[in-house]
Order: sequence, then C-alpha cells, then structure tokens
Amino acid sequence: MIINSLIGLLTMLYPFAVYFGTQYLEPWKIAAVLFVLLGIRLVASYSVRHWSCPLLIAGMVYCGFAIWSNELLTLRFYPAIANAAMLLLFSASLLSSQSLIERLARLQHPDLPPEGILYTRRVTWVWCGFFIVNGGIALATALWSSIELWSLYNGFIAYLLMGILLVGEYIIRMKTQKHVK
Repeated sequence: MIINSLIGLLTMLYPFAVYFGTQYLEPWKIAAVLFVLLGIRLVASYSVRHWSCPLLIAGMVYCGFAIWSNELLTLRFYPAIANAAMLLLFSASLLSSQSLIERLARLQHPDLPPEGILYTRRVTWVWCGFFIVNGGIALATALWSSIELWSLYNGFIAYLLMGILLVGEYIIRMKTQKHVK
C-alpha cells in the first residue's frame, strides 16, 4: 500500500521529471525510470488483481517505445496515453453490469439502492467526458506547445481540474444523499 502510494505520487510528478530531467539525462533514461516504477507498481498490484494492472502494462509498453525512440517528443505523450487508458477503462465498465464507480461505491455501501446505481453510472459518464477533454488537451500540449506549457498543464493544471471534479462530485453526492441513510 505504501509502495503503491509512493510510486503513484512519483508518477504524478512525471511531467516535472521530464522538464527538469531532460536538462541532464537522455530521454530514454527518464522513460526507463518510469518503466521501473510502473513495473514495481504492477508487481505490487498483480498479487491482488488490482483494476490498474492493464493500465500499468499499457504504460510499460509505452515506456518501452519511449526507450527505443529516445526522443523528447515521445516522452510528452504519456499523459495523453494515460487519459486514453483511463477513458477506455471507465467507458468499458459502462458496458458491464456495474460501472467502475459503482464497484468503488459498493466497497463502502454494499447494498447500493437503485438511485445510487444510476448516480454512479452518471458519474462514470462524467469521468469519461473529463478523460476525453483532458486527454485532448494533453495531446495538444504534447504536439504543439512548449515543454514549459506541457509541464505546467500536465503536471499541475490537469491535477487541479481532477481535484475540482472530485470535490465537486463529493459535494453534490453529500447534498443529494443527505436524506438517504
């Protein structure tokens, strides 16, 4: 748990590692560090069959390509790929009997009422929309912006927007479920 949290934090700092790291290291070395971090997280998650395993494998495949290409531009695609992977995971869950958000909600509320199921499905749709927009911006900054703007957006603004979405959803949930016990 602690290792996963620490590695999660380190991977969140990836845009800044690229920005500062490329001043001292070749791009393939930065990709290799990310590959190792994702590999450690995969080993830690695999034993419990965590939902993030396919995402970690996709990240490692990307890192392999980034190591091979050794190009700064390739390093900049990771946030867009991560958003695409999250979009795929969340949208695929909408095709199953339980959305990803519903599965997470059932960890705290195993007997989720029908209105809770509908709410979690809507929240999953909102997250899909977020990943489309955020991933599009991540891709645009990778292709057409300076490394500074790419680092600022993908290393700070995207997480700020994600935090706003999380807090906003929490506030809405608390207001709409006040009457539900």
